[in-house]
Amino acid sequence: MIVMKFGGSSLASADKVRRCVGLVRRELARRPVVVVSAHGRTTNLLIEAARRALDGKVDLSAVERIHADLCRDLGVDFKVAEPLLAQLSAVLHGVSLLKELTPRTLDQVMSFGERMSTRIVASAMEAGGVAAAAVNAYDAGLLTDSNHGHAAPLPGIDDAIGRALCGMALVPVVTGFLGKDKKGDITTLGRSGSDFSASIVGAAIGAEEIQIWTDVNGVMTADPSVDPQARNLPVLSFTEASELAYYGAEVLHPNTLVPAIRKKIPVRVLNTLRPEDEGTVILAEPALGNRIAKSVVYKEDVCLINVTTERLMSAAKVLAAAIGILDARGVGVHLAATSEATVSMVTDRAYGDEELGPALEELGRHGAVAVERDLAILCVVGEEMRGRAGAAGKILTVLGETGVNARMISQSASELNVAVLVDNAAIEPAVKALHRMLLGS
Repeated sequence: MIVMKFGGSSLASADKVRRCVGLVRRELARRPVVVVSAHGRTTNLLIEAARRALDGKVDLSAVERIHADLCRDLGVDFKVAEPLLAQLSAVLHGVSLLKELTPRTLDQVMSFGERMSTRIVASAMEAGGVAAAAVNAYDAGLLTDSNHGHAAPLPGIDDAIGRALCGMALVPVVTGFLGKDKKGDITTLGRSGSDFSASIVGAAIGAEEIQIWTDVNGVMTADPSVDPQARNLPVLSFTEASELAYYGAEVLHPNTLVPAIRKKIPVRVLNTLRPEDEGTVILAEPALGNRIAKSVVYKEDVCLINVTTERLMSAAKVLAAAIGILDARGVGVHLAATSEATVSMVTDRAYGDEELGPALEELGRHGAVAVERDLAILCVVGEEMRGRAGAAGKILTVLGETGVNARMISQSASELNVAVLVDNAAIEPAVKALHRMLLGS
């Protein structure tokens, strides 16, 4: 068996849905389980509709139009989606009356995108000669904790999911992104969580391969929108792919690989518009190349938080306390460093004053606090750097010759990556310079 996951961009139009149906048809001998995201921009439209309902206006016209147009163009009866739209309308009217939108309710609102997508895609597959059935992932046994918006699967769910899906005679078309907690409330796995769903399902059924179908040509040596010279990476290790995702590569959800790693199932990233291309296969063991590293990635708009303490205080204790404070306030830390009197931490994304305010106030009890914004983390990733003397030096030399100031430097003990902090404005010249070094090595 294999898992074939199709993202929202791959399902955004009738032509694209038909293309996906064709891809499933050619894999029927391998008994595919299909995992789908919501169509196109549906999730964003659902979030906007929920926020408008909070202000007293219930308007589903944009969501309804997308799905009605898709059904018409596919020759699918719109009745497959109408009951769910009626349920969604009732939920939004509740939000409007109560003037309250909780994370639990927002998860329920967002769930309608994937739930309608499974019904429409399964119907399109039936129309295309592929016997299929829509399946809600939670009905197949995908149970999670109650952390709405960022739910995690519970341990011990593999057997139930495996029994539910392996025993189906039809091709299961499963909702990505969704689960249910033990109370029966719908949960979501976080944005782009359909990749994670595919990996969870793949691990549960013991898949021979998990295919992530998207609109890019696999994982690249750099962001092609920054450097058009970016090339496809045919093979990555699980560790390399996880690092690339952690530091900003948008092809894979950062959690996607965890279940696949556990079962050592290959993950293949493929392009729905160019299915003949090899894409990128992610394997348990590294495949070493001749270059200094595999790829350069970046995460922009991060914040640098400096806490300057009295020299008599232990920097290690201040760092531990600071990370604890930020974690308790929901602020993620990507990089951290200490000197004799200063603790420096780089956040995982941009945070506004309202988000950081309470944490900064508490950090102020440990010393003087300063925050800098409009910064980016650049990271060079590759198994080739392990034990390679001078790799970090070459990276810093290239940045220096390009006129880019590396504000903060971090290299993991595994020697798998070198990360530096730079200004947002330096992203393009720095990425291009590092990418030239990478390809030229």
